[in-house]
Amino acid sequence: MSWYWIPMKMKNLGECFLFVCRADFWRMAVCWSICLVLSYLKLLFQILFVPESKRYPRCPPATTAACVRPVCIITGATSGLGAAAAYALSKEGFYIVLVGRSSKLLLKTMREIKDKNEHAHLKAFQVDVSSFQSILKFKVDLERWFLDSNMHSSVQLLINNAGILATSPRLTAEGYDEMMGTNYIGPFCLTKLLLPLLENSPVPSRIVNITSFTHRSVLNMQVNEDIVSGKSFLRSKHYPFGRIYEYSKLCLLLFSYELHRKLGLLDESRHVSTMYVPA
Repeated sequence: MSWYWIPMKMKNLGECFLFVCRADFWRMAVCWSICLVLSYLKLLFQILFVPESKRYPRCPPATTAACVRPVCIITGATSGLGAAAAYALSKEGFYIVLVGRSSKLLLKTMREIKDKNEHAHLKAFQVDVSSFQSILKFKVDLERWFLDSNMHSSVQLLINNAGILATSPRLTAEGYDEMMGTNYIGPFCLTKLLLPLLENSPVPSRIVNITSFTHRSVLNMQVNEDIVSGKSFLRSKHYPFGRIYEYSKLCLLLFSYELHRKLGLLDESRHVSTMYVPA
């Protein structure tokens, strides 16, 4: 019986060998490692030399009579950083809205958080962040939930955490590269759609975009529709997954800068603020 597995194992070994031989693999192994070390050195420099007054103190979420329990929306909340943030913020008193593609994983994450924090307030929505239609449906469902739950129609914290690293080309429902759609286009559209709810908050609200240290590997980038949509990469003989991931995270970082600038111009009090966190 074991002889039948030999061709399959040989095929898998062959695929692994070809993957290791690809330029993108070595780009990730070398460039990303260097970028990671540089990020840690920068963090160390800030810890040692940035004055204490520059650091923001930890404080509980602000509340009002209209907004008793602040709402936090986290995309990619079923694993990793998203799930950890959901649990931590549930302990801080936020009403956590978990957003993910798998209803099964969403239920599993809710159970795990409830096991650790029985007082957690949780709500889950099944959403594909790479799909415009799914994002639009989420906004409608979210507003309906606010109305049905007799809650203030506002959001206090939006964490754009969802992201993927795909090694083969896949398309979104709209025909974009799935990695660009999930890592950048989706968060861009979701943020723009939810901005009125963030602005409607009776207390200052915040948008947090989870970026990556890998954007430091991008030395030159032509910004056009084909690049942003990922369509130009689909014409490549070998799918440059490492470069696409770097581009998608750089686009999200630049979006964070521009949104922060525009919100500051429209509202000097910065009722809605934006920040990025390199993961």
